[in-house]
Amino acid sequence: MAAYRVTLERSRDHWRVKMDEQGREPLRVSDFEERVRLTDEMGPEPDTAFLGLFGEIGSLVSALKKRRRDKDAYFGYERGVLEEVGDVLWYASAFARRGGTSLAEVASRAIGDRTPPNRVTLGEISPNCEQPVSEAVVETALLDLAGEAGDIAHRFKNGTYKDNADAVRGDLVKLLRPLGRASAAFGVSLDLAGYRNVEKTASRWRADADWPPLFDEGLDTDEQLPRFLRVEIYQRPVNGKDFVFQRCNGILIGDRLTDNHHPPDFYRFHDVFHFAHAAVLGWSPVTRALFKVKRKSFPDIDENEDGARAILIEEGLTTWIFETAKEHQFFANTDQLGFDLLKAVNAFVVGYEPQRLPMWLWERAILKGYAVFRQLKEATRGAVLADMSQRDLRFEPLP
Repeated sequence: MAAYRVTLERSRDHWRVKMDEQGREPLRVSDFEERVRLTDEMGPEPDTAFLGLFGEIGSLVSALKKRRRDKDAYFGYERGVLEEVGDVLWYASAFARRGGTSLAEVASRAIGDRTPPNRVTLGEISPNCEQPVSEAVVETALLDLAGEAGDIAHRFKNGTYKDNADAVRGDLVKLLRPLGRASAAFGVSLDLAGYRNVEKTASRWRADADWPPLFDEGLDTDEQLPRFLRVEIYQRPVNGKDFVFQRCNGILIGDRLTDNHHPPDFYRFHDVFHFAHAAVLGWSPVTRALFKVKRKSFPDIDENEDGARAILIEEGLTTWIFETAKEHQFFANTDQLGFDLLKAVNAFVVGYEPQRLPMWLWERAILKGYAVFRQLKEATRGAVLADMSQRDLRFEPLP
């Protein structure tokens, strides 16, 4: 496993993770917990935190099961284990805080060398993890971890932890020790797992982060996505069949669209999602093609980021999200998107410039696009206002 030098910077409530491959600075548990606090949007009751902790331990056990069942066909095993261990730490911290203690206090007692809680690091819980060991050792450590989780579940059900910080702290100590052994057996560094979790939550929750810079910032306006667009989108029948047309500045753009689907599902209005990508993300190869603003001055970018394959990636991603949205009333009652969906979106664009964009920005783009889509679907005509200065997309009725 490659070593990383990781530094954690804080600006107001925004944290950033920087990595290079020259070494890895230890991550203090107290710093990790501060990040957990900033990204914890669960209620004050401990129930959800407990369920999350119990569920993530189950996912960690499941990773070993899938590895045994699928062997090399289980892709992403090491990455998955690293993520699950980080998630266990996140929920353990959230549960500890609701129980009147802290993960730093728990870790200090777990390692037992009287290190003050504010100085103990995640790596001290499981310092020796350079090489993975046999699956038998991994299984033993995971069974110990699952056993401690089962004991916590039993005591939680019986109300043992109500107003009893000592009981919470003591049982989390017993949980953290086999977690350290399991991570060592997997060959996973708790330091790196913690840092990756910080990086993931920083991508998922905005926490007052600045907008990322636009990909075409500083280029000639002829090669920039339009900073403000007003596109009229309307449906009208042609020879008895409904088509959707798009017009900007009095000029028709793109092809007239149908759903290309049976039964009809209103996908004919889907270009609104490309305009949302352009306005909020600053990325849309489809919009660049529609308005002929490809970055021709940079042949590599023109070919790879603005070319046919990038257009297919955006179209494919849009279609895939649409199928999920149909099952959820086109996100009409959704103010947050699931972690799994957003991670899948990131995986979809790996190798292209939008892979650097945080998940919270993707969430904004998707929800803004579907809010306008629902209005278009209802009215069958309207103007779409794409405002890159505000990273916003709005609907304006047409007479």
